[in-house]
Amino acid sequence: MKIVIAEKISAAAVDQLREPGWVVLTSDRVEGKLTTELESADALIVRSAVQADAALLAHAKKLRVIGRAGVGVDNIDLDAATRQGIAVMNTPGANAVAVAEQALGMMLAMARHLCRADALMHAGKWEKKSLQGTELRGKTLGIAGLGRIGLEVARRARVFGMELVAHDPFVSIAVAKDIGIRCTSLDELYAAADYITLHVGLTPQTTGMINAAAIGKMKKGVRLVNCARGELVNEADLVEALKNNVTWRQRRSMFSTRSL
Repeated sequence: MKIVIAEKISAAAVDQLREPGWVVLTSDRVEGKLTTELESADALIVRSAVQADAALLAHAKKLRVIGRAGVGVDNIDLDAATRQGIAVMNTPGANAVAVAEQALGMMLAMARHLCRADALMHAGKWEKKSLQGTELRGKTLGIAGLGRIGLEVARRARVFGMELVAHDPFVSIAVAKDIGIRCTSLDELYAAADYITLHVGLTPQTTGMINAAAIGKMKKGVRLVNCARGELVNEADLVEALKNNVTWRQRRSMFSTRSL
């Protein structure tokens, strides 16, 4: 068995793959040689950066399985893999707590102006009054997507005393109600939320879901966190909204991250 790990994963995960007679090539050993190494590989492991598309898989004559270390398989060409008899797997939920904590960290950073405070301190300034910020307590958090990560975010946000609204057509209202979440339409979520956090997969329906029309339905000064996929946000529309439709104070408060 030859396993090609195309992107960096934890050392503990690599150790789990080491078996007598197995060849495990880590990302540092395949850099610049991925297509060559795939010609004799039985298994491929990717995260988000490597696009396992038809062109790449054309080199994988022996490949039997692709594993993605993360949620979703949008960077893997499922049709091409199916034609070649390659099984595709992912690891839903494995990073749910880590991503949920990151999303809350982003909210806290915005609420308390931590990035600007850090920059000011490095510049030798202390502008305490302008860095006062606000509390998360009492604010309404809109969660788009109530999968494993969205539910973990909700549990933590509830401890902060936030009001929770969410949209996910595939989650039962009973599940949401048990955690204190009020299910709404996406438009209602946009109108109600002080903070919006995205936890949906990348599909044709969700690509660019944060666009000019969606932004126009949001509160002024809304804070946006995207720890899912960068493509969920139409960046041109976001930039245009920041330039033309909000004040500078509000502009600083809006925030979007690409997935890590």
